Amino acid sequence: MKPDDAAVIRSLPLFADAREETFAELVRTAFLQRFPPGVTLINENDEADFLHVVVEGQVELFATFGERETTMSIVEPVGTFILAAVLNARIYLQSARTLQKSQVLMIPAEKVRDAMGTDAAFTRAVVTELARGYRRAVKEVKGQKLRTGAERLANWLLQRADAEGAGRITLPFEKRVLSSLLGMTPENLSRAFAVLKTHGVTSRGAVITLADRAALAAFARPDPLIDGPE
Repeated sequence: MKPDDAAVIRSLPLFADAREETFAELVRTAFLQRFPPGVTLINENDEADFLHVVVEGQVELFATFGERETTMSIVEPVGTFILAAVLNARIYLQSARTLQKSQVLMIPAEKVRDAMGTDAAFTRAVVTELARGYRRAVKEVKGQKLRTGAERLANWLLQRADAEGAGRITLPFEKRVLSSLLGMTPENLSRAFAVLKTHGVTSRGAVITLADRAALAAFARPDPLIDGPE
């Protein structure tokens, strides 16, 4: 692993306070690999063998039921998945595939569990990460149950615009993925964009323009109990 990559991973809240020997052992036994787009990294119902760290690219977590499929979340650098399954030595409840060319660090699950038994700071970081994940999940459920599709889209656009610091957004993935992420069909996503036109939102391919941010925010009504940090 390149020193720069190790430094980026070390800066993650999960690893930042771990002892040097703990981090060195986790990295020593890990695999850093590059994958093209569309590669399935894990399958739901498989045993959790690794904790995955997305160093570059973008990974979609998704789930299936019969012939149905839905996007659960998108993991971007530098993010991890799926910690809960690794700690419990249980099966994955989600699958994962690359959306872009990606570089992923895979840390053996056994080493992660061993580190929790010997490094109190690392254990505290793991508990904090799980707590953040729980709060994130609650907020996502609240958004799904309390907001219309157009309101969910409006708030997602506002958050993305804040992250990019611009009034024009280039979607980082297909609209099909966005609709699934927001819990709607592609047809309903198109209808949601049509609703948002009256609030200054225009869509041309992957480029979304927010011409009147104040009007969009008034419609979206961002709520820190749903949209705020974990």
